[in-house]
Amino acid sequence: MTSTLTDKQYRLLIGGEWVDGSGGTYDVVNPATEEVVAPAPEATAADVAAAAAAAKEAFPAWSHTAPEERARLLQALADKLRERTSDLLPLVIAETGATLSVGSQLQVPQAAARFERYARGAIENIDVGFQPSVMPATPLAPGALMNAMAVRQPAGVVGCITSYNFPLVNMAGKVAPALATGNTIVMKPAPQDPLAIIEFAQLCEEVGFPQGVVNVVTGSKPEVGSALVDSKDVDMISFTGSTSVGVRIYEAGAKTMKRLLMELGGKGACIVFDDADLDAAVTALVSVWGFHSGQICTAPTRAVVQRGVYDQLVEKLAAAAPHLTVGDPTKQDTVVGPLISDAQRARVERYIELGKEEGGEIVVDGTRPSHLDRGYYVGPTLIAGCSNGMTPVREEIFGPVIVTVPFDDEEEGIAIANDSDFGLYDYVYSKDTTRAFRVAKELRCGHVGVNTAQRHHEAPFGGFKMSGVGRDGGDFGLYAYTELQSIIWPS
Repeated sequence: MTSTLTDKQYRLLIGGEWVDGSGGTYDVVNPATEEVVAPAPEATAADVAAAAAAAKEAFPAWSHTAPEERARLLQALADKLRERTSDLLPLVIAETGATLSVGSQLQVPQAAARFERYARGAIENIDVGFQPSVMPATPLAPGALMNAMAVRQPAGVVGCITSYNFPLVNMAGKVAPALATGNTIVMKPAPQDPLAIIEFAQLCEEVGFPQGVVNVVTGSKPEVGSALVDSKDVDMISFTGSTSVGVRIYEAGAKTMKRLLMELGGKGACIVFDDADLDAAVTALVSVWGFHSGQICTAPTRAVVQRGVYDQLVEKLAAAAPHLTVGDPTKQDTVVGPLISDAQRARVERYIELGKEEGGEIVVDGTRPSHLDRGYYVGPTLIAGCSNGMTPVREEIFGPVIVTVPFDDEEEGIAIANDSDFGLYDYVYSKDTTRAFRVAKELRCGHVGVNTAQRHHEAPFGGFKMSGVGRDGGDFGLYAYTELQSIIWPS
């Protein structure tokens, strides 16, 4: 196979120097064409150690850089991303298989928006002052009127490890607040699509970030991420990815008491009551199929539907599926692009087969679309008549697959939704908004959409249970990358 997009040679950025990966290179494959996009550098543990050391060396100066200067650089980076959108978008689409619609609206523009948001955040005062407190004399000190404030200090060196679905956006969500609050970073993108992140690192250099503040290491092997988590020079790991990898990071990070921010898997329940606007609920559920082929952890992949409208909802979903064009992600009319890899396609197909074996009805079968002879495609798939104990209902599939589970009353609907190892993002649809909000507060998850699948980017984002640790988004992103330090003094 030969390069189809660029002959550019990609390197690691370590301490302001562009260097080859000590392990050579590996191929980044376009999931729509199965052709090589370009070779990516294969880092080793030694490369990671050098990047972490460079970030540690750069930390004192960067953490003392004036907030206004950090804000200026972050805004310049947002501007540069917008300027380079026409260059970056084809690369992101080629690496990820994202459709033109998803790529042009979210993959690059949303990354720029996040840097702009945290350019403003860099100059926010997030310290907390307290009322004076009268303290009596103790054997330790004389009595006094005591003052105190909680100061937010940067965590230090942050290892940013991201998932493959939204490489630029997910990395921006980590890098922007981390840099805004005075941290230095080592970026480790997903092995499937690291090239746009290397391009992004070049933009950081172009706008003037000091050497060592931004570093990037890439690789196809687990040792790259493991070395970052194990490094004593790294103070914090911010990770977006699967729960299984998150568990390993949690365990490994304990050895050096890493601060952890982890956004992990999801198995979103969409509770649809019999008084719901079914068209609105279907629109939200169809996002599992049409929004990056279901490769999103926030997707409403479990339709938990009250029996009075269950058959009707299944029929509406089945009727919607044929209208979602599956195919070439670079074409305007394509809604469903490929999955990221052949391995992920096989994984999704196995879950569909398990749904059939365990008693579900395959109402819409999207496996191996017949009109496509290349690419890792799975079309919209609907498994109806499920129980909450079935494997495709309990485990995160990360593909265009919806499962439906009926329920009788409110209490049962809540119980089914909460009977999950995950708790990232759920949804409630009902015209009775009082009931919808009551139910939302009963759900054991970090985020609930009431009659909408839309987001609010200032709201805290993160999960309960096996869906993660910590919160980011808006000001919560600034809090996430800082440590609290109490300073106390007498009046």
